[in-house]
Amino acid sequence: MTELDPGARRAILDACEALRGESVRLLERLVRCPSTLGNEASALNEMARIYEGLGLAPQRVPVEVEKLKAHPGFSPPLVSYEGRDNVVAVHRPRSATGRSLVLQGHVDVVPEGAADEWTTPPYEPAIRNGRMYGRGAGDMKAGIISYVTAFRALKEAGLQPAAEVQMHSVIEEECSGNGALACMVAMPPCQAAIIPEPGPGLPAMYSAEVGVVWAFVTVTGRPAHVRDKQAGVNAIEAAMAIWSRFEAYEREMNRAEHIHASFRGVNHPVNVNLGTFDGGEWNSSVATRARLGLRVGVMVGNSADRVRADIERIVDAARDDAALKGAKVKVEFRGFHADACVFDMEAPIVKLAMRSYAEVTGGDLRQYPATGLTDGRFFQLYQGTPVACFGPDAQEIHGIDESVGLDSMHDITRSIALTMAEWCGVEAVR
Repeated sequence: MTELDPGARRAILDACEALRGESVRLLERLVRCPSTLGNEASALNEMARIYEGLGLAPQRVPVEVEKLKAHPGFSPPLVSYEGRDNVVAVHRPRSATGRSLVLQGHVDVVPEGAADEWTTPPYEPAIRNGRMYGRGAGDMKAGIISYVTAFRALKEAGLQPAAEVQMHSVIEEECSGNGALACMVAMPPCQAAIIPEPGPGLPAMYSAEVGVVWAFVTVTGRPAHVRDKQAGVNAIEAAMAIWSRFEAYEREMNRAEHIHASFRGVNHPVNVNLGTFDGGEWNSSVATRARLGLRVGVMVGNSADRVRADIERIVDAARDDAALKGAKVKVEFRGFHADACVFDMEAPIVKLAMRSYAEVTGGDLRQYPATGLTDGRFFQLYQGTPVACFGPDAQEIHGIDESVGLDSMHDITRSIALTMAEWCGVEAVR
């Protein structure tokens, strides 16, 4: 890498400052898109408009199940992919003298939950005390706007990357990662990737992340009138007996001997979550059917395949419980089937990003072994592409009153701009 000229560095940072207000307006527009699973079209269309505003031609990348299902990173889908194509844009220099780069972010968000519990409506962005509130503001629409603004800042400074820069706006980071996988497979490999995912509420660079398996366990009992309760088999009670076994499994997986060195010192890194529950028909009837929606963490050194087998084993063993006598049980796997990942903290892109962050903020990015996961695993595990995964200060992600710090978003914008300029090199805009 060639060190960035001090004048160019100053011009880029000045441009970032000048674009700060516009970046907030872009984020507001993106947060207004209620891009939950299956409803991402508005956000994808917004990203296409944003890319066009950068002078780039957006292109759609579909998730084609038949082409991807044999890939080790593929997860069984939850819904149809029709009308939900990812959006990418590619900058190509006049003369490719630098290193190529992917800037990637997911537009999908998790459901808002109890909207009446929010201080302001979840899809009406509101700014209070320097933070923008709204579903997806932190996870991870602010990060997307940071990389877009960083690219625009180079242009405003009269410069552009002297290498190919791909921008990927993807779906389903929150449930499968198949959007990121589709883009990675469809596009030529680059020499590094930056994913501005939010950290743990403090400045951090992802150093590792767990994997995840999603499972759905459906229990069918025997209904009866409550007066003959003992003659029935209550599917809800049977389902909770199965859940108690997963609680025991979670305790076992968090024993010290099962924890990889990259997660040492992290309290309870393997989480098993009962995320959804549906059961019963009537307060005065013995419940016929109940369904558990489970998210099971995968520690580094374990595998999604082995955890899936563990889930099947746990459910099969539960059939002997008294609460399940006479019940039917079915297990389905849809959504995440994702392996854990350790990122290379010695990779040049990581070191450069950390140095750039320190330069613009005066602070440091701490290493963060995450008990969740990102789309960064695809580049690291299946392409050998080094990943710098770091993003703005977000709070209450997946919760009520999710927010992002606007000062922090600006810090990430400036950090990405300097990292991109030095990694890719720069040439004059003509």
